[in-house]
Amino acid sequence: MKGNDFKHRFVVSTVFLVLAMSGLGVRLAFLHLGTNKEIREDVALSRRWEKTINVRRGSIYDRNGEQNVLAMDLPVKNICADPYVIGKNDHVFDTAVILAETLDLPVDEIAVRLSRSNRRYVPIKRFLLKEEANNIMTRNLAGVFAEDAVMRFYPQKSFMCHVLGFVNYEGAGSAGIEQGLDKYLKGCPGFIESDKNALRQELYTRRERYVAGVDGADVTLTIDQNIQYMVEKILDELMDAHKAKGAWAIVERVKTGEIIGMASRPSFDLNKFYETDENALLNRTIGSVFEPGSTFKMVTIAAALNEGIVTPETIVNCENGSWFYKGRVLRDYRPHGDLNIADTLKKSSNIGVAKVALMLGDKKLHEYASRFGVGEVTGIDLPGEERGILKSVSKWSGISSTRIAIGQGVAVTALQMISVICSIANDGFMMKPYIVRAISRNGDGSLRKSQPQVMSRPVSQETASTMRKLLGYVTEEGGTGKAAKVDGYSVGGKTGTAQKVVNGEYSSSAYVASFVGFLPVENPEIAIIVVVDEPQPFHTGGYVAAPAFGKIAEHTVRYLDIQPTGQNIALK
Repeated sequence: MKGNDFKHRFVVSTVFLVLAMSGLGVRLAFLHLGTNKEIREDVALSRRWEKTINVRRGSIYDRNGEQNVLAMDLPVKNICADPYVIGKNDHVFDTAVILAETLDLPVDEIAVRLSRSNRRYVPIKRFLLKEEANNIMTRNLAGVFAEDAVMRFYPQKSFMCHVLGFVNYEGAGSAGIEQGLDKYLKGCPGFIESDKNALRQELYTRRERYVAGVDGADVTLTIDQNIQYMVEKILDELMDAHKAKGAWAIVERVKTGEIIGMASRPSFDLNKFYETDENALLNRTIGSVFEPGSTFKMVTIAAALNEGIVTPETIVNCENGSWFYKGRVLRDYRPHGDLNIADTLKKSSNIGVAKVALMLGDKKLHEYASRFGVGEVTGIDLPGEERGILKSVSKWSGISSTRIAIGQGVAVTALQMISVICSIANDGFMMKPYIVRAISRNGDGSLRKSQPQVMSRPVSQETASTMRKLLGYVTEEGGTGKAAKVDGYSVGGKTGTAQKVVNGEYSSSAYVASFVGFLPVENPEIAIIVVVDEPQPFHTGGYVAAPAFGKIAEHTVRYLDIQPTGQNIALK
């Protein structure tokens, strides 16, 4: 009986082995002799090795070039791990503890990553300096390695933060020049396509394609970092002194449109952009729209002069500070009787300017506001520029012109307002403001060189000359802008104090104070605007913004060696 069982098992086993070997034989023959297109493609794909060749992102300099680097690429290391190797050696917990202590990371978080034994790559910490990475690598931890990487670095941290912008972790420009000129700065990465061996190393003899990368272009700005430093310092002092919600300023070359200083507060550290409150990211010089208040009066007066409706000697009755028109009252900060046009602007009479607007008419007032660029972007090389607000005449009410004329019911950016006064200072020619001086790659010529560009001519040379004189009176004794004076220089400009709209109504406690001006009056070289958001407790442009203008102007004319006579001196 036992013998029969043995024979039966033997036969069954033999048949099973024969069938198995036959199946394997057929499979081997199929694999070696058949076309097996899909299988061969899968094998080839598993051996495929592709690599992107990273390139250098272009650097950003101030107007003096490579000696003043504002943004650059910094070689760093990423600490990574191979969970398969670490798990195989049963070192997950020990490795996690060492990495956590050295890199100041939560040990449980690292342990979770290292426990993924089915993976061959997990990041642990990115963007470490070489010295920091060496602290890990000298521990000789199995399965832990460092890979080369590049981090965008801003040597001066928060300096010029809103102009420069930053690069996010994906390598994309996300604000400022970094975003606006990203297509130039980022360059073009290279590419390698080849096969790999079992150790995931490239087989150089199997390389099929190699495309060299092209480094990003370098950008040179028009901004001078010495002027920029002083602007930022003065804004910080202003913020502290007046407990302001925000403050911003621009310094521009009148005859060219070059921006040589641009700053906004609050600021942030570019190297820690991920920790920044959204409110601090806004470049208020181009992205904050506000009612200009009395600074807009120069648009109204310039329009009336250009149309020949008034002269500087034309008398306007300012109604002793209170004027009813179409059932609404308009008041002056201080009461005045009869004033000529020159004194109307000097003393900033709302009533006087409103009456000039009525003489000018709605269509002409709107036309000149448009000529001066209100309601349109300037096209500067920075993202986030707002258009401002200038409603069509068809949407104006019966009193709109009397309010728009004095800077209510219309909204601007600081860049628009400084462009207005620059055109007056520049014989009526409105220059396009620009902040990029040149874009070049590897020193081999220039991809782009910016040149002064005339956008329009809102008013005639004669009108512009008259307006310069009238604006010069504003900073003299009895004018609202006397605090903007600079010793040895004649200054022209205009103060602005505008009530903010809160919950649909003009606030009695929230104001925007501003001063915009130029110097020297005889031959203007530079223009400056200072805007302060909700200063406390004093809120007028003459008290808050004009002194800051004076400080910035004094430093700038001394630094640029601009002569008090208005002699034209080349910019450094």
